[in-house]
Amino acid sequence: MQIYPNRLEDALSKGLAGCYLIFGDEPQQKLECLEQIRQFARQQGFDERTSLVAENSFNWNQLLEASQSLSLFASRQLIELELPTGKPGVEGAKVLQGMAEQANPDVLLVLHGPRIGKDVQNSKWFKTLDKRGAYIPCYPLEGKQLQGWVNDRLRRSGLSSSPDLVRLLSDYCEGNLLAARQEIEKLALLYPKGQLSIAQAEQALVDQSRFNVFQLVDVLLAGDGQKAVKMLYRLENEGVEPTIILWALVREWQTLAALQFARSQGQNLSGLWAKYKIWSNKQGLYQQALQRLDHQHLAQMQGKLASLDQALKQSAIARPYVELCHLCLLFIPMPLTGLPLEYL
Repeated sequence: MQIYPNRLEDALSKGLAGCYLIFGDEPQQKLECLEQIRQFARQQGFDERTSLVAENSFNWNQLLEASQSLSLFASRQLIELELPTGKPGVEGAKVLQGMAEQANPDVLLVLHGPRIGKDVQNSKWFKTLDKRGAYIPCYPLEGKQLQGWVNDRLRRSGLSSSPDLVRLLSDYCEGNLLAARQEIEKLALLYPKGQLSIAQAEQALVDQSRFNVFQLVDVLLAGDGQKAVKMLYRLENEGVEPTIILWALVREWQTLAALQFARSQGQNLSGLWAKYKIWSNKQGLYQQALQRLDHQHLAQMQGKLASLDQALKQSAIARPYVELCHLCLLFIPMPLTGLPLEYL
């Protein structure tokens, strides 16, 4: 059973599941889900909590022993097991599957870790646990989902919300829900009566939006130049190496060029997704990009990418992020041929 983080509280009010699988790359949602489960479990008599981390040298007998031993002061136990890689390995998979098949109502198992792929979700151990429990995916929020989260947080903090305030907070803290929560808590302290204007919010807020290279690529494929420039600015401030961004841009150019060539040869895109490992949630983005970018655009991008790669290897460019910005805008596309860069 799959439950989204914003629905967990309602699900818990109907009773605890047999176990919980919390995976994803959005830390604030993961922390909140863990805390909600802990709190509700305490109300149900799970007074003892054990935390384990399944690192490379982890002895899986520790998990079995923990599930079979209770202190003198507790009759029910909550066990939290972190999987740093999202995978338990062969031995761990057997142990977890065995625990799922021999469920103990006095032991509540919570697994958590990073984002997992379909290979993990389709594994036997995961399906067995999911069948008797709940899977909670915690992924970064964007657009209306992010605005909904911000609006709900404002309401819980006693602050009056308006569409403009929600959009302002979402823009300032996109990709960083932890910062969003902290900013809302700060606003609640500054304005305890719950009323504040946009001007007051702008004065109090600090831009704490955070992004990664993969989010940047998605925005470029979607053709959102304004958001792409903002992301680049944040990535530069966070000290991300230009070569990492260049690597991502080259990879996307190669994929787009290959798709465009195959299509020019009469091949259907539906038969190419698996070949280039493009999942269903990204196929629409590639279709949008291919509608905007023709052969001439991609050829221009190829020349720019090669020039920047050579300049970075020779340390012959003073401001690489300026050139990266030009390259990103070519994905939109914007006419930038008349804006040459001054390599050293």
